Amino acid sequence: MPTQRQLRVNNLLQQEIASILRREITDPHLGFVTLTGVEVAADLRHARVFVSVLGDEAAKKESMSALIRARNFIRGLLGDRLDLRNIPELRFVLDETAEKAQRMEILLNKVAENPGDEEEGAVG
Repeated sequence: MPTQRQLRVNNLLQQEIASILRREITDPHLGFVTLTGVEVAADLRHARVFVSVLGDEAAKKESMSALIRARNFIRGLLGDRLDLRNIPELRFVLDETAEKAQRMEILLNKVAENPGDEEEGAVG
């Protein structure tokens, strides 16, 4: 379970990285990226930055590559803006939770629309 300090640093990093992605990164390969969360390690030296990317697999791959290329630039800006002893190393992680939830919702809707389909093999 994260400490209060970790939670504060998570929120601070999420706000600043989101701002940097919106205003500072001009890489044309960076598609529509949404920051979904940040988890900093207990020692505050490493952080996993969870992102969601809108688009197909190629767009996701391209956006993740652009984020990896911009990682040191982002970390440098964080160093200038934040009053932290150490700026954590950033590791970008693709968060597909929203897509999985959407697929699950589609499947549940199909089942709800055709409730008899799953019972065809039932013996009664």
